[in-house]
Amino acid sequence: MNAAVRAVVRMGIYVNAKVYFIYEGYQGMVDGGDNIVEVSWESVSSILQVGGTVIGSARCKPFRTREGRLQAAFNLVQRGITNLCVIGGDGSLTGANLFREEWSGLLEELAQKGKIDAEAVKKYAYLNIVGMVGSIDNDFCGTDMTIGTDSALHRIIEVVDAIMTTAQSHQRTFVLEVMGRHCGYLALVSALACGADWVFIPEYPPEEGWEDSMCVKLSENRARKKRLNIIIVAEGAIDCHNKPITSEKVKDLVVQRLGFDTRVTILGHVQRGGTPSAFDRILASRMGVEAVLALLEATPDTPACVVSLSGNQAVRLPLMECVQMTQEVQKAMDEGRFLEAVRLRGRSFENNLNTYKLLSHKKPDSELPKTNFNVAVLNVGAPAAGMNAAVRAAVRVGMTEGHKIFAVIDGFEGFARGKIKEISWGDVGGWTGQGGSILGTKRTLPAKYLEKIADQMRTNNINALMVIGGFEAFESCLQLYEARSSFEEFKVPMCVLPATISNNVPGTDYSIGADTALNAIVETCDRIKQSASGTKRRVFIIETMGGYCGYLANMGALAAGADAAYIFEEQFDIRELQANVEHLTEKMKTSIQRGLVLRNENCNENYTTDFIYQLYSEEGKGVFDCRKNVLGHMQQGGAPSPFDRNFGTKISAKAMQWISKKLKETYRKEEGKVFANTDDSVCLLGMRRRNLVFQPVAELKSETDFIHRIPKEQWWLKLRPLMKILAKYKTSYDVSDSGQLEHVAMLPKEAETGAI
Repeated sequence: MNAAVRAVVRMGIYVNAKVYFIYEGYQGMVDGGDNIVEVSWESVSSILQVGGTVIGSARCKPFRTREGRLQAAFNLVQRGITNLCVIGGDGSLTGANLFREEWSGLLEELAQKGKIDAEAVKKYAYLNIVGMVGSIDNDFCGTDMTIGTDSALHRIIEVVDAIMTTAQSHQRTFVLEVMGRHCGYLALVSALACGADWVFIPEYPPEEGWEDSMCVKLSENRARKKRLNIIIVAEGAIDCHNKPITSEKVKDLVVQRLGFDTRVTILGHVQRGGTPSAFDRILASRMGVEAVLALLEATPDTPACVVSLSGNQAVRLPLMECVQMTQEVQKAMDEGRFLEAVRLRGRSFENNLNTYKLLSHKKPDSELPKTNFNVAVLNVGAPAAGMNAAVRAAVRVGMTEGHKIFAVIDGFEGFARGKIKEISWGDVGGWTGQGGSILGTKRTLPAKYLEKIADQMRTNNINALMVIGGFEAFESCLQLYEARSSFEEFKVPMCVLPATISNNVPGTDYSIGADTALNAIVETCDRIKQSASGTKRRVFIIETMGGYCGYLANMGALAAGADAAYIFEEQFDIRELQANVEHLTEKMKTSIQRGLVLRNENCNENYTTDFIYQLYSEEGKGVFDCRKNVLGHMQQGGAPSPFDRNFGTKISAKAMQWISKKLKETYRKEEGKVFANTDDSVCLLGMRRRNLVFQPVAELKSETDFIHRIPKEQWWLKLRPLMKILAKYKTSYDVSDSGQLEHVAMLPKEAETGAI
């Protein structure tokens, strides 16, 4: 929430508006006085990395009465406030909407009582409202991700990872209870992200006799030498008769029926706390700026709106439509229409549920189809967190589809040497939480081993390839595609899954691994900022990875609240460096006496990190001193973030289903072999704005700058001005990309979003 507060304040000041804090939610609005205060640029300094909210929040009974709202209206009119930005859940937003509807009536009543004059009634005739949804449950319809959800998932996953190590040692079963009284999003996504054995959520109660099937599943897993079982329960979980399923009940059941050593952990309010994740900070900053733009454009006729995210796109939705749809879900659940409830939650929720069902339960071999197709999976390029989650999903979905899955060790180099083995369901258990690449990965491209690779594909009868990796994975498949004329073996379906911390693969907005790297950068920047504010008047120059792609530097700067980010995509000269030094000199005169500058490793061959450090040191003499920090390979390591586990799992499952479809289409019965020779049989699966799309690598070739290994057009460059505005630079903000008001039902249902 603080990132959103900061963005609203700074964007408001940037467009020359007066900005006020209302402390303690609606209670502060009713009480007035010192609870409503005008704020300045510096008021929101250093709050980006703080959890919770600096302006406080409170449940407010008086605001539910007309008297309370009358008092609130009086307090606002006295200060000439007619634009409200409300950050909260559906309760807060519904209250805001009612307040807006009553506004003119409230003003008339105040005038009758002689509290305000007729002039004020005319002058402040309309109240504009924009909402941002801050809720860790992600229970608000119409928005893919609410502010705070990703951070809550971080807390849950940290706990699950820690519990897994102890459960592993003791052969225990753990029942974890997570928040979500009416919405199972946190439970479902954390189950997907840690590969839990069973999950209970309010929207999708288990079938009659679930007790038996759960116990059978747990004992089967033990028999397969799996040393731990994890069961996740949402606090609002119910059975199909609407009776609650509690974590204690689940524990007692496991102990009585199976005699397993079982423990319950209730996560409680841990999930609300802690430092916000990089994703949440960027989301909230984008939403905050969007909210101010929406208020500026609001007219008496536009409905109160919520700014939210659909895929990777900022959208505006009518507030009441979202609230009504959110209430519909609850109604469907109360009436036992559970499939309807899942559908109303939106495509992202539905996809999570379907993917979880696909990956958690292995069907007996007798029930699986047999296709006689062999699919090979390999990692190419540098390691990225989330690769293993993608391999696990590919193996399990592939087996469910009836294929044999082969794992290739050490990329194309290993392929050429015949390091290929069949891999089974159990082999990939527990892989989601592992960082790096378990299969091993190399940057080597296939071009110099084409004959050997073709031999191996013939020997092992490989009918399709799934290549998970960075820019090299894209290049590799392009090379194999271009070598089809010389090698029949390469005429098979191939799919590239983008996985690289640099996020420099054409055809996709996000790559697996970039979110984890961003979190590593932001965490380090937070610590460095703390050190700098302790010593006062200190500027840090931080170098990030990313090759020629400035994604990490730019987004890291946005999420860490940096003063500048130097990237290759936006050329800069000595004048710009000088302007930045002057900007920091000015900043040191205020109460914020520290600076943070990020630099992408290849942004300029002459303006190196050392050069910039020396320039700043010289120019800042007597005003500030400098330190530099090269983050290096710590950005590639670490356990994958919830976003990367999930994104990896979901796109991999989707890619394997596409491969199956292509195999069926291209199989020639008479010859008994697969023959795929079209452009669209070698694709890259990427997230574009709102949808996951398969794009032929041959078509992406023209969109790519091969010398610098980056796409020619990158969506995140539109967020550059955002970073600059929030760091107090005068710049022009391109409003063309801001959301237009849409309707909830219009959000495309069938297209899959990449949002988690």
